[in-house]
Amino acid sequence: MTEYLETAQGRRIAYARQPGAGPGVVFLGGFKSDMRGTKAEHLADWAAANGRAYLRLDYSGHGESGGAFEDGAIGDWAEDAMAAITGLTAGPQVLVGSSMGGWIALLVAREMPARVAGLVGIAAAPDFTENGFWSGFTEEQRATLMDAGRVALPSEYDDAPYVITRRLIEDGRNRLVLDRPLALPFPVRLLQGTADADVPVDWAMRLLDHPESPDLRLTLVKGADHRFSTPDCLSLIETAITEVLRGRT
Repeated sequence: MTEYLETAQGRRIAYARQPGAGPGVVFLGGFKSDMRGTKAEHLADWAAANGRAYLRLDYSGHGESGGAFEDGAIGDWAEDAMAAITGLTAGPQVLVGSSMGGWIALLVAREMPARVAGLVGIAAAPDFTENGFWSGFTEEQRATLMDAGRVALPSEYDDAPYVITRRLIEDGRNRLVLDRPLALPFPVRLLQGTADADVPVDWAMRLLDHPESPDLRLTLVKGADHRFSTPDCLSLIETAITEVLRGRT
């Protein structure tokens, strides 16, 4: 059942919450994704079967939340996640971040570490606006972005193109996590497919090497793509969450 949270910034955020034992699990979705995707739904069933508290949400401009996608940026979506965690959960939570959600999870962990029991990254894509979009743009695309304020890119996942805004790029530069020390004082599990066309394996290796953490592991899955939603991949996500919870309880 969808409910709504009004944030301090005036954004109307859609969420679904299930009661259960703590630490709870919070699913943070990807860029232009929503809380009704395969992984989010699968974890809802898993949490119900295991009596575990579970929260998922749509960032502003995503899914059932208010606002336009093109008006948003990484900082806004991190604020949405932090407002939901603060207002809708109790105690430390295990953050499960998919793609962009992995970046959001790291920002949450940096800003409010006492509310994080552990982290699971699924094809985590921290700093992707800089290392993915900006670095991959042609000079013409960069000029269009700076002059017109936006550039349209084709999408593998949608008939409509991605519209990348100048604000998204510039805000992303203010939210980078791999350009400075990053403390993750809790169990961390990273899951990455070798056939991921959106998040290269070397990004996962950099994320493995960068943070300070007492218990950080990366699992590479040969042939898995960015969706990471096959039955075997979904089972690996369950295992990763269970390992993180075991490290906390």
